[in-house]
Amino acid sequence: MSNSSSLSEFLLLAFADTRELQLLHFSLFLGIYLAALLGNGLIITAVACDHHLHTPMYFFLLNLSLLDLGSISTTVPKSMANSLWDTRAISYLGCAAQVFLVVFLFTAEYFLLTVMAYDRFVAICKPLHYRTIMGTRACVKMAAAAWGSGFLTAVLHTANTFSIPLCQGNTVDQFFCEIPQILKLSCSDSYLREAGLLVVSIFLVFGCFVFIVLSYVQIFTAVLRIPSEQGRHKAFSMCLPHLAVVSLFVSTAMFAYLKPPSISSPSLDLVVAVLYSMVPPTLNPLIYSMRNKELKDALRKMIQLVQCQH
Repeated sequence: MSNSSSLSEFLLLAFADTRELQLLHFSLFLGIYLAALLGNGLIITAVACDHHLHTPMYFFLLNLSLLDLGSISTTVPKSMANSLWDTRAISYLGCAAQVFLVVFLFTAEYFLLTVMAYDRFVAICKPLHYRTIMGTRACVKMAAAAWGSGFLTAVLHTANTFSIPLCQGNTVDQFFCEIPQILKLSCSDSYLREAGLLVVSIFLVFGCFVFIVLSYVQIFTAVLRIPSEQGRHKAFSMCLPHLAVVSLFVSTAMFAYLKPPSISSPSLDLVVAVLYSMVPPTLNPLIYSMRNKELKDALRKMIQLVQCQH
């Protein structure tokens, strides 16, 4: 029996036993990781360099890309390295750092998506007051509140999780350190305090979700009143990418944390973790740039500039 005080490392879930499958896992994760790095990196560069994109919507999008880059970089490289070196180990501090960063970045992203819903609501339902309400200082404060809330939530969850005595071994049934999987290693009922904190967090998440839904009900009501088809198309093209990103993020994360234990299995948990930790950061840049003419123009100009220099 091992206590958390004597634990020096955890063992993560191995994707495969044979060398060929380990290398396949490494190659697959590397491809997804590079796609996420490229997509989010291009958006950050385009928004930072093009003054036409220095607006609240793109400021929040830049923050979203930074959070996506951080979240995928927290989980995927360690899993790739383990497959490459044929090991499952992660140090105790490394595991604590993963838990902290995963909670911090995903919570901050969720709060930021809530702020972005408010930004879309003001832009479409109160266009005449948009510049007043969404001034530079207000936008910076909202973004800082999202990052700060994520940080505070992460401190609470990480401190709580790693203060619990662990006596069920050190094998984590996931490819990164995830709170529900670490709680499975706890002694008897000592996990109840962290479970209580998770319930409080779920209520906060639900509150944000209700706010996003109500914002979009009002947005779509306002859009349908717009007389010109071109105006409606422009409004929808502003909102649908954000709605798609929110749906993808919320559905995968809620299924991961709220699915009943009766349908829980190591393979299903693994698939769900891949879905919520890797799919949104990789697809978000694609979703935002697909219907966005301004962003596509900025990316095109940036690529042409690079080509001219060479």
